Amino acid sequence: MSTGQSAVESAHDVSISTKTGDAGTTALLFNRRVPKSDPRVEACGSVDELNAALGLARATSNDPQSQARLLRIQQELVALMGELATHPDDRAGYRKSGFPRIRARRTARLGRWVQELEAQGTTFKGWAMPGGSLPGAAFDLARTACRRAERRVCALPGGGENPEIVRYLNRLSDLLWLMAREADSQAPLPPTGRHRKPRRGQGAEDKTS
Repeated sequence: MSTGQSAVESAHDVSISTKTGDAGTTALLFNRRVPKSDPRVEACGSVDELNAALGLARATSNDPQSQARLLRIQQELVALMGELATHPDDRAGYRKSGFPRIRARRTARLGRWVQELEAQGTTFKGWAMPGGSLPGAAFDLARTACRRAERRVCALPGGGENPEIVRYLNRLSDLLWLMAREADSQAPLPPTGRHRKPRRGQGAEDKTS
């Protein structure tokens, strides 16, 4: 048997079903076990759902720029989950390990993308009903997942310790709302009604600061 075959067979021996969570606990980083009902686990799970929703939005989008931006955001959410999955007592170990963190420059980039779309006149007059297009509906689904993730992080003691995480998620939800409206504007005729000409500064559903 070749070394390559041995490696493949060894990989096949590792099952995704470890059974270690059968008692209702799960592991954070640094092997710290907590109940699956722990608010930190809930926050991580909400960000994981957001990442999946962004994957759907990326798969349905027809715009290469949007696809590239979404992929970058998904990659950053992995780092964000790493921070959330670290117990406060292990925070020093996380920083010492050199793991990536959500920093102000990442939030600022999202803010620039928001400004770009607003400068193009992307918004909506009145209540924008999700479902004007398949890509737009996917963006709206991701937006609501983002808002839920933001609420879960805010519920953690100290807002997850890194205040930039909440700012990042808040800016991301604004961006996703605009991306949904931009996608809907490309549809011939949304089933929710006629298109309205985009006007800056209008359309405020779920865009609280």
